[in-house]
Amino acid sequence: MNPASLPDFVAQLNAQREGLLAQVRQQRGGDIGRADAAANAREGTEGDWASADAQHDLAVALEERELAELNAIGAALQRVADGSYGTCSDCGADIPPARLHAAPTALRCIGCQSQAETAHGGVHAPTM
Repeated sequence: MNPASLPDFVAQLNAQREGLLAQVRQQRGGDIGRADAAANAREGTEGDWASADAQHDLAVALEERELAELNAIGAALQRVADGSYGTCSDCGADIPPARLHAAPTALRCIGCQSQAETAHGGVHAPTM
């Protein structure tokens, strides 16, 4: 990994994190907690509990996905700090900059990521 390119990746990771945090705030209706957002959603449905439950389930699933992405970003920033960012966690090879620009939280090079996905029956293993 070229140390001169690290600031670009850090900026990309930070922008991604800020975007996710803004999405979470928007989904919640501002800076309120999950419980308050759920209560507000239920109040707005006036008896349509099935619709409210479906909306709540979707919101929770989205928030869990965003939390996983935030954790992956935090882990990537930690790898920047400890000097291991851009190094494949499986084989130790450099992860190409093009892959890191496309997936800045990537843990593996393309070859190792493909092997990990094949080993898991075609299910996409996390790139975090």
